[in-house]
Amino acid sequence: MRAPVGGLFRHVADLSRALAAEGHAVGLVVDSIANDSQTEARLTALLPHAQLGIHRFPMPRVLGAGDFSAPLAVRKLARQLDIDVLHGHGAKGGFYARLARLGGGKAVALYTPHGGVLHYPPSSPTGRIFHFLERALMRQTGAIIFESAYARKTYAAVIGEPTCKSAIIHNGLMPDEFIPVPPDADAADFVFVGELRSLKGIFTLVEALDGAIRPDGTPATLMLAGDGTERDVLVAAIAAHGLTDRITMPGAQPARAMFARGRCAVVPSLAESLPYVVLEAAAANLPVISTQVGGIGEIFGPTASSLVPPNNAVALRAAMQRFLDDPAVARTEMQMRLAHVSAEFSVARMAGSIEALYYGLLP
Repeated sequence: MRAPVGGLFRHVADLSRALAAEGHAVGLVVDSIANDSQTEARLTALLPHAQLGIHRFPMPRVLGAGDFSAPLAVRKLARQLDIDVLHGHGAKGGFYARLARLGGGKAVALYTPHGGVLHYPPSSPTGRIFHFLERALMRQTGAIIFESAYARKTYAAVIGEPTCKSAIIHNGLMPDEFIPVPPDADAADFVFVGELRSLKGIFTLVEALDGAIRPDGTPATLMLAGDGTERDVLVAAIAAHGLTDRITMPGAQPARAMFARGRCAVVPSLAESLPYVVLEAAAANLPVISTQVGGIGEIFGPTASSLVPPNNAVALRAAMQRFLDDPAVARTEMQMRLAHVSAEFSVARMAGSIEALYYGLLP
C-alpha cells in the first residue's frame, strides 16, 4: 500500500493481524516519501504482527520516478523473503504487486482497488494511463478482491470485466466494536462523524437540520465531528441558517467516542465505496440515516429501503423527522441492521475468505 491512512489502512491492519494470528508470516511495503509522526505510530503498532518486516520504497502519489524503481525493489524483496502471496492495496499497491510479477517468480499477485484507480476520470490524462495499466496488468493478476458489489460493478464499467478470478469480500469489524454505545444523557439528536467537505454531504445535512423539530416543539440538535478544508465555509453556512446554537463542532474525534454524543448517526454522503463509519455506527447499536450511494445499501441489507437519495435536503429532513417522531421504529430497524452486519461484516469472516482465496491460487 502507499499511505497508511483511512479505510484502506484499517483494512490492511485488520487483515495483517488476523493472518498473523493464524500463523502466517506477514510483511508490509509502504511509501517512504510521505510520512509523519502519525504514520510512524500506526506502522509501529503493526510491527508485532509483521514477522517479515515493514519495508519502505518511494511511491509517488500520482506518477514519478518511484513508479519504475519500486516494483523492481518489491520483486527483489519478494524473492529474498521467498514470498508466496503479493497482495496490493489501492492503485499504487496494486500496480507494484503485479509489476513485481513480471520476469517470473513463484509469488501470486492479488489486488484490492479500495476505490483507488476508479477515482480518476477516464477522460483525464492520469485516468487514461492508470486504466490502461489496469487492463495491461490483468494477466499478472491472480485475483481481484472487491470490498463491495458496488466496487466490482464500477470497476467493470470503467476498466472492463476482470479476466482473472474476482471475489466480493466485505470489510469487517472486530468483536469489541459490536459492544453497544449508549447515548450520553445530554446527547444531541443526531451525530455526524467524518471529513468536513462537500462530498460528505455536510451542506445538505445543515440544510436538512433547519426545520427538524422534536415532538415537544423544540428544534433538533446535531453533533458535527470532523475537520477538513471546507470547515470555514461550513461554519458560515451554519450561521446563515441560524443554526449556530443547535450544532456543536468538537473537531476531529474518534468515531466510537462520538457515537455516545448523538442518538442517531447521519451519513449524508454524496459518494462512497463501503464506508467504515456506517458499519461502526450500526455495530455500536445506533440508528443510522444514510444515502443510497456506493455500497451503503449492502451494509443496510434488509433495511436498504430506508436510504435516502444523495444531495436531497428535503428527503434527508424527512428521514430525520421520522426518527424524531418515532424513535422506537428506528430502534427496531436498527436491530434488523445489526443482525445483518453481525453476520456479514466481521474481521474473522473477511480474513478467512481472503485466506481461502490465497490458498486457492497457490500451486
